[in-house]
Amino acid sequence: MVSSERIYRDSVHNIIRVDTVDAVGALIARLIDTPEFQRLRRVRQLGLAHFAYQAAEHSRFTHSLGAYHLATRILDRLASKYSISPEDRTAVRVAALLHDIGHGPFSHVVESILGFHHEDFSAEAVLSGETVIGRVLGEFSPELSGRVAAIVRGKYERAALGQLVSSQLDADRMDYLLRDSLMTGVKYGVYDLEWVIKSLEIDEGNDRLYISAPGIYAVEDYLQARYYMYRQVYFHRTLRSAEAVLDSLLRRALELCAAGKPVWMAEGTAFEKILRGEKLSLKEHLSLDDTDFLFHIKRWQACDDVILADLADRFVNRRLFKAFDLDMEEEARVEFVKSVKKLVETHGLDPQYYVFEDTGGDVTHSFYAPDNSIPKDLIFVEDGFSRPAIREISEVSSAVRGLQKGYRIHRLCFPSELKSEIAGLYHR
Repeated sequence: MVSSERIYRDSVHNIIRVDTVDAVGALIARLIDTPEFQRLRRVRQLGLAHFAYQAAEHSRFTHSLGAYHLATRILDRLASKYSISPEDRTAVRVAALLHDIGHGPFSHVVESILGFHHEDFSAEAVLSGETVIGRVLGEFSPELSGRVAAIVRGKYERAALGQLVSSQLDADRMDYLLRDSLMTGVKYGVYDLEWVIKSLEIDEGNDRLYISAPGIYAVEDYLQARYYMYRQVYFHRTLRSAEAVLDSLLRRALELCAAGKPVWMAEGTAFEKILRGEKLSLKEHLSLDDTDFLFHIKRWQACDDVILADLADRFVNRRLFKAFDLDMEEEARVEFVKSVKKLVETHGLDPQYYVFEDTGGDVTHSFYAPDNSIPKDLIFVEDGFSRPAIREISEVSSAVRGLQKGYRIHRLCFPSELKSEIAGLYHR
């Protein structure tokens, strides 16, 4: 007997069901089976977090299923109170499933190094007739690809529904906070998911989502979970030092290739094009996963170039850089960095690759800052019970206002074997 549903056992949501008798469920199943979606099994959700949290081996595949599951649950609840067309409902569910389809290897790490945005590849993948995903969507409905791409880009015509996938309070964030918290073994990302879902409403007059008054505390909890996950997990010093080593070795490989010097590469592959500085097509981008990078990095341990070989060995065998907080005045910081670079040089190492200033993108991280008027970048809540008004959450929550103070990362990463000598420079 052929089962009418698929069951995915999930570490966060327990059971995720896909009803394959239902036309949309059958579509979801077909999308999951595409090569582009299966590739996400080979892309870690948290990039290099496993260097700091050994159990953080979960994939973009599991997260995408989780986001789809939450979007479906939220739609089921909202549909009992608001008018949602079948077309909108399908588009949101599919967009939640496919929102990360364009992610490259090591998630955001390589994205910043090579200078692309995964959202652009995600939208292109669903719109393209060259991808299996694009063809499957086109066979289901000529309009569906465009709807899904608009949601991924945060430009859906019915904005409130698009916000379920792309906003400050969406199925993507709701899933990854719980999933990343569970898989890293920390408790910072736990929040009251059920109460958030129960409290979600649609402000039909302004076409936006909001949280009913009883749910304000659950959203405060959610935003605090985000704040602490960034501080304790996403910007963990060991994770960031691993990213520094990866950044240095990839820059070295790219510079060697640009100078015409020999660097081993698998010929005829998308990775070869990356090393040659060529722009990847959509098909080439979607052919890459974490294993392509790891394969090359392992081979580079035997490279004739001493710097590349050493950096590759450090990465493969977790001999990471030491991350040192530069908690000092600007003038003293500049002088300290200069001293570290000189010390690194005296040990025969090139500071260009062995000294890395980590500023977290050189921006203040408050994790929720209502400094613009774009509804999807704001969280609205119902204030009051007798005569409620819908307001931006920081207007009514002192807890959220406290989170907006933010903090700035400024660390110096350098070879760990030099930490005692560099600590001596700091204490002079």
